[in-house]
Amino acid sequence: MRTLSALQALDQRRSVPSMQLGEPGPDEATLLRMLASAVRVPDHGKLVPFRFLRIAGDARHALGAFLAERALQRDPQAAPHQIDKDRQRFSHAPLVVAVVARLQAGHKVPEQEQLLSAGCVCFALLQAAQALGFGAQWLTAWMAYDPEVARVLGLAGHERVVGFVHIGTPLQDVPERERPDPRTLLADWAP
Repeated sequence: MRTLSALQALDQRRSVPSMQLGEPGPDEATLLRMLASAVRVPDHGKLVPFRFLRIAGDARHALGAFLAERALQRDPQAAPHQIDKDRQRFSHAPLVVAVVARLQAGHKVPEQEQLLSAGCVCFALLQAAQALGFGAQWLTAWMAYDPEVARVLGLAGHERVVGFVHIGTPLQDVPERERPDPRTLLADWAP
């Protein structure tokens, strides 16, 4: 198993498109190791405002079949290639981890902070996957926001998908893309 230093992992991070992820995926112990790193995010109030859903094996195809059906309900005029894209969305990577935000309304910790904590989990999971030699991609698309998809996934009313993290072995090298220059993003504040 290959591991990276912390700065190497941050500096080399890149998304591997889900369509370019194949077997093998992480085994149970490796997935749990990834998740152990992913939960070490800022969490004001120690609320643990997130949980995970593993989508693997035939469950990926079953979810894809439901997405195709739901996409047609949402848009009966949808093009066949779009319906097929939705059907195949979860079929490429051997593992998809849905990161679910569990938001506590009315808590002293604002829901926005709870949501940001769950978003940090997605990023940390990407980092953990790459550090252990896997490729990963954090995706949402319409299905992350659809109430019927939430129902099928078993989400409660206070829960929402913040990301579907696709994890597997990269089938090809992913080229580096241009990154922003932090000097152009930094400004000094003064009273």
